[in-house]
Amino acid sequence: MDVVPDENPAWTPVAPLTGDQLDTLAALGERRPAAAGETLFAAGDASYDFFVVLDGSADVVERLGAGDERVVASYGPAEFLGEIGMLTGERARFSGVMRVAGRILRVPVDRIQTLVAQDAALSDYILRTFLERRANLVRKGAGVTVIGSRYDERCRTLLQAFSLNRTGVTWLDLEDHSDAEALLRELHVPVADLPIVLVPGRPMLRNPQPADLAAEFGEPPADADEGDGEVCDLLVVGGGPGGLAAAVYGASEGLGTVLLDSASFGGQAGTSSRIENYLGFPAGLSGAELAARGAVQAAKFGVRLHRNARAVAFGTRAGRHCVTLDDGRVFKARDVIIATGAEYRRLPVIGTGPWEGNGVHYAATVAEAQHAAGRPVAVIGGANSAGQAAMFLARTSEPVHLLVRGSDLAHSMSRYLIDAITANPRIRVHLRTEAVALEADASITGLEVVDRATARNRVLDIAAVFVFIGATPCTAWLVDELATDRAGFLLTGHDLGEAWTGDRAPLSFETSVPGVFCVGDARSGSVKRVAAAVGEGSAAVRLVFERRRIDAAEVR
Repeated sequence: MDVVPDENPAWTPVAPLTGDQLDTLAALGERRPAAAGETLFAAGDASYDFFVVLDGSADVVERLGAGDERVVASYGPAEFLGEIGMLTGERARFSGVMRVAGRILRVPVDRIQTLVAQDAALSDYILRTFLERRANLVRKGAGVTVIGSRYDERCRTLLQAFSLNRTGVTWLDLEDHSDAEALLRELHVPVADLPIVLVPGRPMLRNPQPADLAAEFGEPPADADEGDGEVCDLLVVGGGPGGLAAAVYGASEGLGTVLLDSASFGGQAGTSSRIENYLGFPAGLSGAELAARGAVQAAKFGVRLHRNARAVAFGTRAGRHCVTLDDGRVFKARDVIIATGAEYRRLPVIGTGPWEGNGVHYAATVAEAQHAAGRPVAVIGGANSAGQAAMFLARTSEPVHLLVRGSDLAHSMSRYLIDAITANPRIRVHLRTEAVALEADASITGLEVVDRATARNRVLDIAAVFVFIGATPCTAWLVDELATDRAGFLLTGHDLGEAWTGDRAPLSFETSVPGVFCVGDARSGSVKRVAAAVGEGSAAVRLVFERRRIDAAEVR
């Protein structure tokens, strides 16, 4: 192969596997010789196995066979290939090729998934390595290519979807890249078909719809999935911490469980760079790690996982609860736990729309941070999410302006974050301050703010804005089927009052429809913390069993 090596590999090499670790893996797989040039897995494969190089060397190659193919990473003896997509059911984005003939150990991916769920030490090593590699891929934009205009809402929506899925993206903005137009002519793509997505080893996607993206992220096609006639025991809608906990506990207790999420598992917590106050992790853990561990654990217990599955309608017919997705699929269940969470409110500044996903962001992950590396940024918000974002962005941007509408941070932010922010010289806190206007030409150049204490306006020189203000519940898809408070959060338990439609008293997390529960940020009065959502998710499963016991007793 005539390949171009990458001076900054995206798949970071790690310490070689120990003898004991190799023995553990060898018991699950097979050793065999591998010839130079042999393809171990190819971009576009629906799944791929876990490979360890025993002798010789192997390369991970982007765009194998193309004129611009490049080596993403190289591995030698006792080193393994792969990244987190292997465990979460995503297609291979790269090809694995033997560079120097030798021997390999091949372990089927289902056995690796079982190992990760059972062997604490080895699973920690593999998961952290896989997550670090994915983060590096996102930083480098390695994976898929999007061609479209920053002014096209469909393009911005695509970019945001890939960001939520923690997918590496190279974006060719028609407004900036003259070579993008040449590529479109070469591909014979008219402007009406934009945006397009180029996925390694897969057909080009023209203005892709939700079902198209779902297929690319490992989601089975609609006609191969649960049919309208099948009723599961428990349907969990929303894959954040509360939903993942409910799915894990439900399946582990013997319930046939399905978990749906509109993007990728983890919810808002999945975009957190570091969660410091979660019990059992004194050094903290990233939201991506929490989400990956939860999804692997759910799969271990047999949960049927569906990402990029956006719920658009809900109803109850013939004693069964039905959830309809935007691609037309209908899931039916005896009990439902809603954990769709909440999303941050849009920045209330005129002209924000064209810059959303292109300078105005509602998450602070590696994907967003890379576009403003080395330049000043602003973070808007005064709760933990804003504080975590400021700390994360301060690693690569300076200064980080933290704009807080209130008179102090203590009102809604944890003390450990306040102390960390105060001690960080790269973060500047602006109290009683609000954004009033964006300044931009080809990109964002400044943010006009007003100090409410002095009524004075000034402009901060920034390259990007990260917004974490308020919370809007993701409950619009329920369309008045369930009772809510004035802000749209679902009412549960004793808060229902006359809205309760059952013949008995409602259970703690039960909504206005018997057998439908709500946990986490979408629930009225919930504590907006990861640990609280996890606790509610597991407790709701207990209530599912209690609901069935009570209703069965009343029938008798």
